[in-house]
Amino acid sequence: MQVQTRVEVFEMIFLVFLALGTLVGAVVIAYTLYNAYKYRDEGEPSDDDDVPTLGELPTGGTGGKKLFVSFGLSAIIVISLVVWTYGWLLYVEDGPQEAPEDAIEVDVEGWAFDWGFTYDNGVETNSLGEGMVVPADRPVWIEVTATDVWHTFGISELKVKADAIPGEVEETWFIAEEPGDYTAECFELCGPGHTDMDSDVTVLPQDEFDQWMDEQLTLTITLVDGEEEPVTDGFELSIEHQENAEFEQDLSATLGPEDFEDGTVELGDFEQGGTYDVTITPTDDEFEEIEDTIDFTGPTDETYELEDPDAEDDDDNDDGGDDE
Repeated sequence: MQVQTRVEVFEMIFLVFLALGTLVGAVVIAYTLYNAYKYRDEGEPSDDDDVPTLGELPTGGTGGKKLFVSFGLSAIIVISLVVWTYGWLLYVEDGPQEAPEDAIEVDVEGWAFDWGFTYDNGVETNSLGEGMVVPADRPVWIEVTATDVWHTFGISELKVKADAIPGEVEETWFIAEEPGDYTAECFELCGPGHTDMDSDVTVLPQDEFDQWMDEQLTLTITLVDGEEEPVTDGFELSIEHQENAEFEQDLSATLGPEDFEDGTVELGDFEQGGTYDVTITPTDDEFEEIEDTIDFTGPTDETYELEDPDAEDDDDNDDGGDDE
């Protein structure tokens, strides 16, 4: 079965009900007009035995055949509609059975009065920044929750909505067929900032989304000395994800001066964001070892000053000499 978007499903249900409603309405109106014309009062007596007489109870009939046929057809149509609609609503609720491998997952978290988005590769955005960015024509599975009070996450144009309840997670999905800009809103009255609790939702073509994601997973590290001049030798830098053992990719690297250009290196090989431990070790005792933790959840630029411990001692001695 071809994967259909939620928008297509709801439009299909609407059009089917509209078409059947129009057909039934046309039949009822036509039959009413036919009987009105057939039994119109022309001011002359009629020889038709079926014509009712004023004040007389209807008689005759064919044993309720017309009633039985009309009731049977109505029941078949209504039951068929209920079963058909229920099946599509289950599809809307559970998503495509195929579960395409290229689907992406995004955790949505609401708080008063903003939204945060965390991708399955550790990249994080929020409504104060770029908002939610997703590729066009790909299923997007989202898990929605909240940190404070009840909220409801919804994108009207894409026919998606899910409650955001503290301590609970609600799953839903959507597919945006065309690139463009949409708006995610809160549909639960949650406080004085409720009307401003919205976020941009940007749908990009696949190649542009891949480029955007590569930009999010770019880590730039610069090394400078006490005079803010680039450090080009005398060090070794190691970096490793704190949960490296849980991923198939080796999220660690050891870099030397040859990997830097004018004291700067740009790392774009890591496909997973998160928390990384960084250690900068001197190879000639010209500075103290540096240990740091980087929260790498978007484009990150870190600068480290490699301090010469002897320089500080020299400054103290110089100060002492001046005092004398």
